[in-house]
Amino acid sequence: MYQPKYRRRRGVILTPQGSSKLQKAKSEAEFKENCGYRYTLEKLSDRTGLAVDTLLRVNNGSTTVDKQTLKRYFRAFNLILEPSDYSWPETQIKEVEPDRVDVKPELPGGQVPLDSAFYVERPPIESRTCEAILQPGALIRIKAPQLMGKTSLMARILERGRKEGYQTVVLNLKLADEKVFTNLNRFLQWFCACVSRSLKLPNKLADYWDEMFGSNYNTTDYFENYLLAQIDSPLVLALDDVDRLFTHHEIASDFFGLLRAWYEKGKYGDRSSNIWQKLRLVVVHSTEVYIPLNINQSPFNLGLSVEIPDFTSAQVQDLALRHGLNLPIQDVEKLIHFVGGNPHLIRLALYHIWAQDISQEQMWQIAQVWKIVTKLYIIPYIPPLHPNLIR
Repeated sequence: MYQPKYRRRRGVILTPQGSSKLQKAKSEAEFKENCGYRYTLEKLSDRTGLAVDTLLRVNNGSTTVDKQTLKRYFRAFNLILEPSDYSWPETQIKEVEPDRVDVKPELPGGQVPLDSAFYVERPPIESRTCEAILQPGALIRIKAPQLMGKTSLMARILERGRKEGYQTVVLNLKLADEKVFTNLNRFLQWFCACVSRSLKLPNKLADYWDEMFGSNYNTTDYFENYLLAQIDSPLVLALDDVDRLFTHHEIASDFFGLLRAWYEKGKYGDRSSNIWQKLRLVVVHSTEVYIPLNINQSPFNLGLSVEIPDFTSAQVQDLALRHGLNLPIQDVEKLIHFVGGNPHLIRLALYHIWAQDISQEQMWQIAQVWKIVTKLYIIPYIPPLHPNLIR
């Protein structure tokens, strides 16, 4: 028969009133200072000066801490700890409840939803990009390997824009048929038509397209005198998977030169600058830009450049806790070692441990065997080939 474990409770705990007060102050700070996104445990630790495990004890609601800890936590959000905010539990024996998750973990796949409790921020990337997109004529370039969270970050930048009342358009170049890349003229007409449709504006290419002036000029005229002129708010235009263009050198050279020219037009200070300052660009790609581009025609040396890093140990531990898993630091380090800190693979591993599809011990064994195999056969290292981790 199951015998519950017991411990003696000491110190104080937050009352419902104190917890509500603290959560409200945190939410207001997150909205004003963190683009509306939840603080990570790591960020909260920096702000409060409290250790991550101490923060977890406070947030647990049933685990006692000393009163000074609560005072420090409150003070970090400009609050004063009042007697009604905490209580002194009677010295008693209480059963320790097992760790639990308030939100059911998601099976990872593609973009992490905006409201997901399992999106882990990587400071200061989110705050910097959310601030940058508010600048007139902004250009943000996001580069990272596959499955690192580029699209999830892009979605949060777009959401920040929407909160400010901006129009947003996402154009994924993987959606373009191969025939779109036949020549520059066809590609730019497709590009203009897609943005028009996303903005729910009629396609008026026939009114702005004059072969005498060339494709780049026509596209610029279409944006300046039609699309941007028709909307009253800034436009955040996100171009996802621009890697697709890297194999079409002639189109890529002209198109990327066009993006740079638009960025620079917002800086001229002439009559059209105000129009072009309404355009905010987000460019997302996975690989290095290996096509030959003139340094004065490339947009890849302008704006804010973002390279998404691997998860740190603290971030993996934070994510594990969100899955209801209390992994020792040595297991966290093992997991990072075996999957290289890749966010998607770490989420997959934690999900399947949570779902009890595989134990931690099995995962380490599988990972070690596969690492030996890849070394023996002199092939690139691939993360553990457990059926549940293959996608």
